[in-house]
Parts: sequence; C-alpha cells; structure tokens
Amino acid sequence: MIDYKLLEALATVVECGGFERAGQALGLSQSAVSQRIRTLEIRLGQPVLVRSPALRATPAGQRLLNHVQQVQLLERDLTRAIPGLAEPAARLRIALNADSLATWWAAALGDFCRDEELLLDLVIEDQDIGLRRMREGDVAACLCSSPQPVAGARCVPLGSMEYLPLATPAYVARHFARGISETSLGAAPAIVFGPNDQLQHRFLAACGYHRSFPYHLCPSSEGFVKLALAGMGYGMIPGIQVDRDMAAGRLVSIAPGRSLEVSLYWHFWRHGGGVMDRLTQTLKAASPLTPPSASHS
Repeated sequence: MIDYKLLEALATVVECGGFERAGQALGLSQSAVSQRIRTLEIRLGQPVLVRSPALRATPAGQRLLNHVQQVQLLERDLTRAIPGLAEPAARLRIALNADSLATWWAAALGDFCRDEELLLDLVIEDQDIGLRRMREGDVAACLCSSPQPVAGARCVPLGSMEYLPLATPAYVARHFARGISETSLGAAPAIVFGPNDQLQHRFLAACGYHRSFPYHLCPSSEGFVKLALAGMGYGMIPGIQVDRDMAAGRLVSIAPGRSLEVSLYWHFWRHGGGVMDRLTQTLKAASPLTPPSASHS
C-alpha cells in the first residue's frame, strides 16, 4: 500500500521547488523531507526526482504526482459526505493563461471557491504550452488552447477569446499612417508576451508577413496593456480586457477588421471526483467567452 506521507513530501517538494521550502510547508526539517523522498525511491527501486540542473519529477515521479492530485480531489467528496473528516480548505493546483486570469477567471470562480472552501494554486503558462503541466503531473487541471486531452483526462471547450492588434492612435499615425505593409510591419515595434507567445507571429503570418520584427517582451497581461497605452508598441490584446480603452479611443486597431480567435479548453483528470465536475460546470456556465461550436471528451 502506498504511504501517502511519502507522496505528500514528493508533491510538496515539486510544488515548492526545493527541499527547504517543502520542509517549511510541511512543518518538517529539510533532512526529514529528504529522508521521505529517499524512502519512496528505495521502495520504488527508482528515482522520483531529478536534482540537477533543475529540480523536476522523473517519469515515475510524474505518475505519482498525477495520482496524488486525483486522490486529493476524491478526498474532497469524502469529507463532504462525512463532515467529521473535514480538514482545512483543500488546495487545487491549476495551470491557466495570464489573459484569462486578467479578465474573466476570478469573477467566474469567486463564489464557487467560497462555497466549496477551495483554495487555488494558480500556475501561469502561455495558452499554447499549459497542457505540459498536466502531462508532468504538476497540476490537477489546465486551461489552454490545446483540444487534445492527455491520457486519463477530459477536455471541455469553453469558447474562444478574440485578440485584436491594438495601439494608441498616435502610434498608428506614426507607424501605420498608410496602413499595414511589409515595410511598416518590419519596422514598427510590437509587444510580445514571452518567448512562447505565438499570437504576434500568427497575426503577421495572416497579414502575409513572415520576416523578423522588433518587439518588447512583457510577461504580464496588465503590463502588456500599459505598454500599449504608453505608445511603446502594438500587440495582440483580448478585446474583453480593454473594451473601455477602445470605447474611449485610447486604443485602436492597426488593421481594422482583423483579429485572431483563440479557443480555450478546460482539461481535468477523469477521476477528479465531484468537486472537479462542479468546477467544470461552473466554468461552462460563467465563462464570458464566445461559445464553442462543438464539444470534446
């Protein structure tokens, strides 16, 4: 039978990114946490962590982390049925894209987390790569742009988010007075969220531009908008994030009529229990995204 104290140590080390911080979270010494990991590895006959160059779970460790996430969710259902077993509020680790967090996510789940006494541990990843966290066993659920579920998980489409190529009117007058062209797109500074962000490249490709371009890197949704409002560049911004700025004329499109639709999918483990089912239904009902045209499972 699995010793869940050992699995708890593994999950906490990965979540905290180190043995010392894991010990603080568990109320144990660093050496005690290390001993639990060693005991787990001895019982399995193989390592569960790679210590260098960066701490991460091995394939065996990832499978154990997946198991821990699902057990924690099932325990939530049990404590609802037997209140005497209840412990402090459970924590659910979820990967999602920064733009959802900056726009609709909190309002959609605020009441749910209060009523369920659920704490969230949010991992911010670009919508194109967030699913990797689930494959690695680091999170129990993921909101990303991939429609392909991982083995043992379900995928539910939540809808799409429209991104517009926005900048200040002064910026557009300075760089795109004659409209977009290969020359203007190659010279005008853009704003890119991070090295994994491909929205800008997709927009340029849709405009027939495939060459290099100058850009600022800004891994913050709020900071991204502030750079655009400061006239530092143009960028692909969700319309729902800046509707007031567009209505007031502070931000305008460099290419009116052009936009990108990014579909978002909610991934979660099939054996996540009732709390995950209720969370999924809440997201489907509260999401302000453009409704999906089809469902996935």
